[in-house]
Amino acid sequence: MKERALIITIFLHALLIVTVYVFQGVIFPLMRLNGLVPLLLPIASTGIALYEGRYTGGVAGLFAGILCDVSFNHPVGVFTVFLTVTGLIVGTLADTVILRGFVTYYISCAAVLVISAFVQMFPLVVNPYHTIPVQSLIPIAIQQTIYSLILALPIWFFVQSLGRRAERTSPSGRTY
Repeated sequence: MKERALIITIFLHALLIVTVYVFQGVIFPLMRLNGLVPLLLPIASTGIALYEGRYTGGVAGLFAGILCDVSFNHPVGVFTVFLTVTGLIVGTLADTVILRGFVTYYISCAAVLVISAFVQMFPLVVNPYHTIPVQSLIPIAIQQTIYSLILALPIWFFVQSLGRRAERTSPSGRTY
């Protein structure tokens, strides 16, 4: 019975990440705000890592990172590695040091989004053929981070309810 509940939980996490990918890669590019598309996959993987722990967070980060690389046509593996490591770090912190809750979720998402903005900017700054000054990219990064943080609120409801579902089915009896 517990294996079935675990499989359902994994399926629901994958469904959440795919749904967020569709919003990030298909829907929001059609509804750009100031020419910006929000970063939603880092928010989803960070939330899963916070509520589920390091292993589930690492796997969710890997899956979300692959989809993020596909969505933004970045060099293969940049977001895959970044979100996998982020999932492991946030999950480890949630398992050992930080409390799971809305404030922690929002602070974690803000930190991951700021670092994600720099990950996105890095290839544009170091490209030897077409260097873009960092000063012109920082306002765009700030706007994208704010836009993404606004959309972190609806994602939180789904991540939190999945975390509560995992808590009910977890043999370890974790508490949040």
